[in-house]
Amino acid sequence: MKQPLTNRLFSLCLGLLITVSVWFPAPPALAFDNPDLLPDEPTAVIDLAQSLTTLQRENLANKLDAFEQETGWKLRVLTQYDQTPGRAVKNFWGLNDKSVVLVEDTRGGNILNFNIGDDVYQLLPRTFWIELQTRFGNQYFVRDNGEDQAIIQALDSVQLCLERGGCNAVPGIPQEQWVLTFVASILGGAICGFAAHPRKEGQVFAWQWALIFSPLWGILFFSFGIGPVVSRTSEWLPLARNIAGFLVGALAAYLVPAPDASSSGSEA
Repeated sequence: MKQPLTNRLFSLCLGLLITVSVWFPAPPALAFDNPDLLPDEPTAVIDLAQSLTTLQRENLANKLDAFEQETGWKLRVLTQYDQTPGRAVKNFWGLNDKSVVLVEDTRGGNILNFNIGDDVYQLLPRTFWIELQTRFGNQYFVRDNGEDQAIIQALDSVQLCLERGGCNAVPGIPQEQWVLTFVASILGGAICGFAAHPRKEGQVFAWQWALIFSPLWGILFFSFGIGPVVSRTSEWLPLARNIAGFLVGALAAYLVPAPDASSSGSEA
């Protein structure tokens, strides 16, 4: 007796749910993918989220139009929040393999996304876009600089690299990244200086030991200290600081008395 009653109750609830869904339908898909959101006049910037000021929007649109006329690369910007024109922008902008669309959406952790044409990937690999997104779209950068600067500076990097004929890394080195390269340079110099410390009487520089430890301090200094700097900026100041950090670290470690020498002196 209990089983038929349970089935009747389940059928009744299901029928009520279907009836309610018919009378109160879900919002149409066009609310989130609506070509009516497109502007009436052609423009390279569709700022639905109002992330840019009017002056910024106009200047950026003119800049992107001029860049397309000079180079043939088509850069576009779409900012959105609750609603988006969706795929309608493809026909509106005439997107092709030489196009890049920057999509800014503040609903996620990282506000920047990119739709990239196949021809662009030949000059700017996937690692470039990952670094570009994490550098300018992260919450800390947006908090300190604003959404508008995240969009503008990201596009400046793309334009610069396309004008250069390609980049493997995003130009410029942030302060926090340079600090890591500086620390790596100092650590590499300390290892080199410690390895070169004299171990024999009358020896001034133990070059054999420095050579043995060269894979370790060389990776720290050249790969993690110099490489990220020279691949991202042509400025000489960060490079000079890292070289100075390496030399200071090596000199400090070289001048520190070796444990054997101090112990032998105490026994005497």
